[in-house]
Amino acid sequence: MILNKHLIACLLTTFCCLFSFGQEGEETKEEIPKVIAVDSITTTRKPINPLSPAKAAFYSALLPGLGQAYNKKYWKIPIVWGAIGTGIYFYVINDKEYDRYREAYKSRLAGFKNDEFYYDSNGNLLESPRVTTDGLIRGQEFYRRNKQVSLLVTFGLYALNIIDANVDAHLMQFNVDENLSLAPHYEFNEIDASSNLGLTLNFKF
Repeated sequence: MILNKHLIACLLTTFCCLFSFGQEGEETKEEIPKVIAVDSITTTRKPINPLSPAKAAFYSALLPGLGQAYNKKYWKIPIVWGAIGTGIYFYVINDKEYDRYREAYKSRLAGFKNDEFYYDSNGNLLESPRVTTDGLIRGQEFYRRNKQVSLLVTFGLYALNIIDANVDAHLMQFNVDENLSLAPHYEFNEIDASSNLGLTLNFKF
């Protein structure tokens, strides 16, 4: 009987200990707060201005190099001015030479022999001119052609300045997001020992 009492007491004690440990475990579990981790990256894109290319082209048409300044490509301004300035320089030079030959030719047609080609570099009058009348005609044709070429090149550089500003403004707003990418890929086929080349287009929403 005494043994039974001791056995019952031991069992009750063990049961109470297990019960208390169980409650502590449950309380420990309930005390642990639930943590929800949210990994979010918010990216903001610069808004696209559809009028930017037109503005850049207009500014470059108004003043060469101004469109490049609008696009903040300041290093291009000296190149634009130098290119257009070179075209204008050659036009002016050829125009002056054309006028020289033209005036001398008109003077000879009028019967005069006192144009600049009748004198040497020291200002002495020559018996025969340094440039013949036929030479004056060929000189006029040569410098007239050079004038036209210089003028066309200058206008071409002026138009190229406008196109460059417009294209630059377009490219500055081009989407280079990682969600949209086009990249080459290389794949080796182990079955037939062949290789495959291609392009991979990735687009993520």
